[in-house]
Amino acid sequence: MKIVEQIKQPILKEMELFESRFKEAMFSNVPIVNRITQFIVRRKGKQMRPMFIFLVAKMVSNGGFKEKTYRGASLIELIHTASLVHDDIVDDSNRRRGFFSLNALWKNKIAVLFGDYLFSKCILLSCENEDFDLLKMISTSLKDMAEGELLQIEKARKLDITETIYFDIIRQKTATLIASCTGIGAASVGAKQDEIDLLRKFGELIGIAFQIKDDLFDYTDAKIGKPTGIDIKEKKMTLPLIYTLNNCDKKEKKWLINSVKNHNKDKKRVKEVIRFVTNNGGIAYTISKMKEYQESALIILSKYPESVYKEALIKMVNYVIERKI
Repeated sequence: MKIVEQIKQPILKEMELFESRFKEAMFSNVPIVNRITQFIVRRKGKQMRPMFIFLVAKMVSNGGFKEKTYRGASLIELIHTASLVHDDIVDDSNRRRGFFSLNALWKNKIAVLFGDYLFSKCILLSCENEDFDLLKMISTSLKDMAEGELLQIEKARKLDITETIYFDIIRQKTATLIASCTGIGAASVGAKQDEIDLLRKFGELIGIAFQIKDDLFDYTDAKIGKPTGIDIKEKKMTLPLIYTLNNCDKKEKKWLINSVKNHNKDKKRVKEVIRFVTNNGGIAYTISKMKEYQESALIILSKYPESVYKEALIKMVNYVIERKI
């Protein structure tokens, strides 16, 4: 059995029911909206975000569950799906998970409007059920995601990113939504605010580790379904490169910056950069930082009594940094 399927076992029924609830949440009287919805649902990913919500809710409440938990999962998936649709437009990307992206099939105008539709459904679902606590968490994540993207774009132009700024960017871009998942899981079953905050921190730690792992893929030769060196081509300063820049001599630093700024489309030069970063400790340092965040997340889980839900969350934390794609 694959690791993701093992993680899903304690919440299998809830995940199956969630799929139908999510389709209902996306329903529209406009036919084209439903055609696009069917396209998206058929190409769903691992659904890690709803899994985080359900597992945290079950762990906190000793197996209990509420209708609000399903709504929270729908809110997260609506926001996540909308953000992916808009990301593909911003990045001018024609592929998503090996399939054509929405904008490739329906063009940018329809893709933008569909993303807006999902955002509005998220707000409506919250307001109709007076889930204002969940809406506040979602809105905070949405703001963070936009700020993180804008900060990364700004820094890519100047190539002056520090390690502190790098962590600010990934905390906002990626970790904030996973923090909302774990926070919503706790809030949906009536947890007190201090526990919600603790579990939001748990999600943030996992989210940071998840993004560091993604950034490491850019420096690997493994077959992961996408080309390596993409971050360098897009002038994204990730941790392996930042560490190397901070720990090499002036001549090497000048060569690295010149390579990223002016030769980032040269495949041979990009490979040379990847080799230099690897040989100068950039990968080893990045892996060590990723494991620090993993350990911090596991410490938070250690505060909870043993259960199948806690065990599944531990597997999820380990999967985040051990996954091959």
